[in-house]
Amino acid sequence: MTDKEIAQLLERDSEAGLAAAVQQYGGYVYKIVLTRLSGICAKEDIDEAVSDIFFKLFTAAKGGKTFTSVGGYLSVTAQRHCIDLFRKVTGRAQTVPLDEIAELSIEQEIFADTSQELMTAIKSLGQPDTQIFLRRYFFGQRNKDIAKDLGMNTAAVNKRISRGLVKLKEILKEGER
Repeated sequence: MTDKEIAQLLERDSEAGLAAAVQQYGGYVYKIVLTRLSGICAKEDIDEAVSDIFFKLFTAAKGGKTFTSVGGYLSVTAQRHCIDLFRKVTGRAQTVPLDEIAELSIEQEIFADTSQELMTAIKSLGQPDTQIFLRRYFFGQRNKDIAKDLGMNTAAVNKRISRGLVKLKEILKEGER
């Protein structure tokens, strides 16, 4: 069933449209939620988040919303829901006393410089190593999932990470000189 057909079905019969959307996009939404919340939430919480996202689709359809792209709506809703859940689970940032703000801003400047150098170093590794590092260390994806997405075997991804860490260390040491 196409995205347009699912959108039309949601307008006519929201329950049947929901069933079609779950059938078509269930794995897609689950992958988004799993990627964003893996290691942060329990499996039950991830499953509940997926259900919540589809419930939001159902509620919007019942409310008369028309969809130009059901997949797009689910993608954006899943991303936003994961952000909200992440904030809820990890808590809000704590307030900082006024006398510590000067120290904090100096540390943030140092961190910003360091993170920019690190990103430049990671980009210099070339593809697919750059993508592997970003997925592993910035998005928290597991090595076997990275391997599957990139059409590689897990051992190759592990080896590229191992060699890449050595290269990064060398690149960053050269940058200090």
